[in-house]
Amino acid sequence: MAPPLARRAVLRAAALAAAAPVMSSVAAGRATPTPRSVLGAGESTAALTAPSAWTLQPFALKDVALREGIFTTKRALMLDHGRGYDVDRLLQVFRANAGLSTRGAVAPGGWEGLDGEANGNLRGHYTGHFLTMLSQAYADTGEKVYADKIRSMIGALTEVREALRGNPAVLSVSGKFGTAAENVRGSYQYVDLPAGVLGGAAAVTLAAWVKPTHNTNWARIFDFGNDTTRYLYLAARNADGVPRFAITTNGPDSEQGLGGTAPLPLNQWSHVAVTITGTTGTLYVNGTAVARNTAMSLNPAALGALKNNWLGRSNYSSDPVFAGVFDEVNFWSRALTATEIAGLQSKPAGESSAGAGDLASYRFNETSGGTFADSSGRGRHATLRRTWGGPSHPGFLAAYPETQFITLESMTSGDYTVVWAPYYTVHKLLRGVLDAYLNTADARALDLASGMCDWMYSRLSKLPESTRQRMWGIFSSGEFGGIVEAICDLYRITGKAQHLALARLFDLDKLIDACAAGKDTLDGLHANQHIPIFTGLLRLYDETGEQRYLTAARNFWGMVVPTRMYGIGGTSTGEFWKARGVIAGTLSDTNAETCCAYNMLKLSRMLFFHEQDPKYMDYYERALYNQVLGSKQDKADPEKPLVTYFIGLLPGHVRDYTPKAGTTCCEGTGMESATKYQDSVYFKKADGTALYVNLYSPSTLTWTEKGVTVTQTTDYPREQGTRLTVRGGSAAFDLRLRVPAWAKRGFTVTVNGKKVTADPVPGSYFSVSRTWRDGDTVRVSIPFRLRVEKALDKPEIQTLFYGPVNLVARDTRRAYLRFGLYRNAALSGDLLPTLTPVSGKPLHYTLDGVEFAPFFEGTEDPTHAYFQRAEPKVVFGKIDSGVANPAKSDGITLLDEIWSAAPFTNKSALVKHVQTTVDSWVAAGRLSSGDGTKVVNTAKNASYVS
Repeated sequence: MAPPLARRAVLRAAALAAAAPVMSSVAAGRATPTPRSVLGAGESTAALTAPSAWTLQPFALKDVALREGIFTTKRALMLDHGRGYDVDRLLQVFRANAGLSTRGAVAPGGWEGLDGEANGNLRGHYTGHFLTMLSQAYADTGEKVYADKIRSMIGALTEVREALRGNPAVLSVSGKFGTAAENVRGSYQYVDLPAGVLGGAAAVTLAAWVKPTHNTNWARIFDFGNDTTRYLYLAARNADGVPRFAITTNGPDSEQGLGGTAPLPLNQWSHVAVTITGTTGTLYVNGTAVARNTAMSLNPAALGALKNNWLGRSNYSSDPVFAGVFDEVNFWSRALTATEIAGLQSKPAGESSAGAGDLASYRFNETSGGTFADSSGRGRHATLRRTWGGPSHPGFLAAYPETQFITLESMTSGDYTVVWAPYYTVHKLLRGVLDAYLNTADARALDLASGMCDWMYSRLSKLPESTRQRMWGIFSSGEFGGIVEAICDLYRITGKAQHLALARLFDLDKLIDACAAGKDTLDGLHANQHIPIFTGLLRLYDETGEQRYLTAARNFWGMVVPTRMYGIGGTSTGEFWKARGVIAGTLSDTNAETCCAYNMLKLSRMLFFHEQDPKYMDYYERALYNQVLGSKQDKADPEKPLVTYFIGLLPGHVRDYTPKAGTTCCEGTGMESATKYQDSVYFKKADGTALYVNLYSPSTLTWTEKGVTVTQTTDYPREQGTRLTVRGGSAAFDLRLRVPAWAKRGFTVTVNGKKVTADPVPGSYFSVSRTWRDGDTVRVSIPFRLRVEKALDKPEIQTLFYGPVNLVARDTRRAYLRFGLYRNAALSGDLLPTLTPVSGKPLHYTLDGVEFAPFFEGTEDPTHAYFQRAEPKVVFGKIDSGVANPAKSDGITLLDEIWSAAPFTNKSALVKHVQTTVDSWVAAGRLSSGDGTKVVNTAKNASYVS
């Protein structure tokens, strides 16, 4: 086990647990003990203090209760998934790696299992996500079911770490005749037999009872050899799926073999035996001879002394370890007769006419330890070992051996089939156990987190700087996610200097230095490998004060938003970034990896804690209300969270909510997002003098320090505004209401029915300063308008927004749909009158027979997030002038220039502007005088929505 935390660190953690406020970079814990009716006896929760560099601070999840609306509907689906999912399935790969009983659980599959993508090299990551989801669900709801699952998982992971730290121990199970030894798939365990176990015999019988549990080819029942040149083996399955015995002194091409005729059945006992005498070899299965070779010139004596004598392991390192159960393994220095072989089918060898093997005999009666007694009388006892060597180093915890970390240190290019982001997986698990500690105060979880960081420091601090820089720059294999953020959070609890030192060992200087200098080097980089690096840099700035970290993070954000951002707030195509400003040119069926939006939201809110630039919260609203909400399917499923990986933005794309066989990174972050929708609705100034309302979401804030609650009542974004009601005592603070950048006109605020006389500025915060009293009511009106956002590289490719909501066309066609929007534009410039509302379906509209719907609806309809804008004729108020809509060389049309001046105070103002614009275009030779007159007359004759 990892060494226990020092007493000083425990006391520091206890002190922090009693302090407020709570940090946002983790699932916010409770600052005070929870009633025992919710928690088990003696339980409490912990919290992290916010860094002093944060001028704004978040509230704990428990302090912001969501009320009925679009968020609670999505959240309920994820909470149900968390309540019902069997966490033993997630623990299966960890227990298997440690050689522990998997309790009959089946791994989730996909990326969480040995049969998943890249041999399951990322397994374990999803468990960390799930722990964070459970922790957030518990912080939000207080339901004991989530705490119970967390405790169960932390207890199991503690057992796994302890098992990995020691030598492997037998997993005793029911055998063919008594007890037997199981080799769990994924345990990397085998039985090491002593040298000379075959005694140089020329005639032999090698027999075993086995129960295979997996159908992997070439797993060995036994293998005796020096290398891949001199050996003899019996494989449970060859390439044809049947048993094979082979012996050679000159490699595979010279093997003399025996092949079975049928596969050994899975999860059933089979008896296999090989006899060699003279030139004859015979393979028996369940007492029946299934193969005979009378031309064999080799026998064990011809192999000489052999150094590797194994049950379950091959001399070919790429072959899998045998997964299954061993019982009654016996070796004789003679060839048993067919009758003697038959006699082994019904009783142990020692009770049969053949007797126990005279070379070696293993009954596997042991129920503990890692040594198997030899019953032959020769004292050739066997030892259970792992293919990767001795016990793991202190603090190590993973669902695979340390070998992935070791191999990474010598890699020069990525290959995820060999090494797939082991430090990324560590991050997910570290974040998960840390969140578990913060929300349940389970000291075991803190010990796991601290131990993992101690282990990483012991490994990484010994590497040359050049090695680390090379590692972190390797695509995929060197990815480490948001590990720096998690380590910094742990440092605030433990105060251990080596934890802060560890965080800095992940510096990727070429990226940090370029971004700090404002040099954009993102083209060609994997997006989600790099975004979370910058949340870590912000936390390093908090702990060290080193300015380059903050500067790099700030500049990086501006390299993504808006130049590499799609309308829904997502970024990346096929997981990578392309050149800045290329939007239409990167649209595909693999845009907007969901993890990218998750991490950009984290980065945006953390930047806002440092610098209250409203653009960060404008982005937050965009990505949250569109990509993040839309990535969750509106459907219940006990097995899967139903979250997208990619969101294709090509015309007619259908979202896939069960991507890549499941348990992907995006499903992990999707679970987290759906249990913390409220984490950025409200922030407070560090000195308590202001409350920021960032999102208009139905919710109730409990601001304990002020002795008040603030309740938002709204159906936003189906409602264009909100009502805030203050309850409790008297409290003085500034109420700062975000004025969205898209809210160009009509944003108004009233307090107790009286309008606040100030001019709201789009893309800012509107402040109301007063001493608030019980019952005070603030009404905020935020009129929506229909608008387009143009692709930076191809302005005619556009996406449609109504207020904060991205509206997408639902249509099966795979080509861009062509729409015109000016035909009934309002004097305000609002394009909405051109569309027709769908009765009974809020935020649904039709245009030219095509239905538009909010992107946030998690359906499987084919959608068009982007369309091609086409305004071929000059039309006002639905009246066609008969004049073609001319365009300048830059693509700006006459109608574009006319409507860019909106809003117009009245029709006369519009007509006057039309005349002025037409005169200019006629003078420039872009429009004939006659056509200009037609345009002006049409504008005069039309009727407009105000």
